[in-house]
Amino acid sequence: MDTAFRWVNLEILGNTDAFLHAHVWPRFGWEPIDLVSKPVWLFPPHDSWTDEQFALGPQHDALRQAIGDEPDGLRSAN
Repeated sequence: MDTAFRWVNLEILGNTDAFLHAHVWPRFGWEPIDLVSKPVWLFPPHDSWTDEQFALGPQHDALRQAIGDEPDGLRSAN
């Protein structure tokens, strides 16, 4: 839904937990060119990770629903 959206990186991990879990990292055109192809945790520390204005909340419900619906649509297309 962001016009600067480029792609999504998916990580599926299970190294210390007794279950697999995944991280979904959207990547954007405004990201620094030297970091855009690297993992997001290599970005310099900043307040965006903990600042309330960036926290997931009801304002993201439509986006969350669209992300959840997408795999279902792909499955029924096959």
